[in-house]
Amino acid sequence: MKIEAKTFSDLDSSKSADGLIPAIIQDDRTLRVLMLGYMNREAYEKSLAEGRVTFYSRSRQCLWTKGETSGNYLDIVSVAADCDNDTLLIRVIPHGPTCHTGSTSCFGDLQSGNEGFIRYLQSVIKQRHTDMPEGSYTSRLFQRGVNKIAQKVGEEAVETVIEAVADNREAMIYEASDLVYHLLVLLEATGTSIADLETELARRHS
Repeated sequence: MKIEAKTFSDLDSSKSADGLIPAIIQDDRTLRVLMLGYMNREAYEKSLAEGRVTFYSRSRQCLWTKGETSGNYLDIVSVAADCDNDTLLIRVIPHGPTCHTGSTSCFGDLQSGNEGFIRYLQSVIKQRHTDMPEGSYTSRLFQRGVNKIAQKVGEEAVETVIEAVADNREAMIYEASDLVYHLLVLLEATGTSIADLETELARRHS
């Protein structure tokens, strides 16, 4: 996949004494910020060419591809520069933990470990729709079609309401989780996503 991005010459590396550009790494599925690294021209161009994040190590003064020893690569989805062209935002699909401590993010407890999980679940459901693995409940839902999926959404909504009215918080969370899961399946079955809902909600808010 060709990654659309500015050339390094279009970026402003003059603000750094060593000519490096800071790169913020963000999980494309959960939107969680994973880490901050630095790139010189060679690291930037290598990242774009290979589709995997490569940094320039300021301590070792050499290139290093994230995951080259651990296998926890960062596959690039998109690259964007900020308004001053001196900082990058790189959205990625991470393969395993990003931090050397084994944590998902180098920012640790600043973000909840489950933050953004609904978007991750959306990506899993989308992959199930593509692969249709045997024995998968999600696959069976897709096989049954939109009408049956919509029926399940209705059933889970009713069960959620019942538990809410009964003031049974734990049961309501359980049923609401079922509702959200089946709604995500329905969205995927109809070619819709969380982003589409966000767009509509933002339109109403404005």
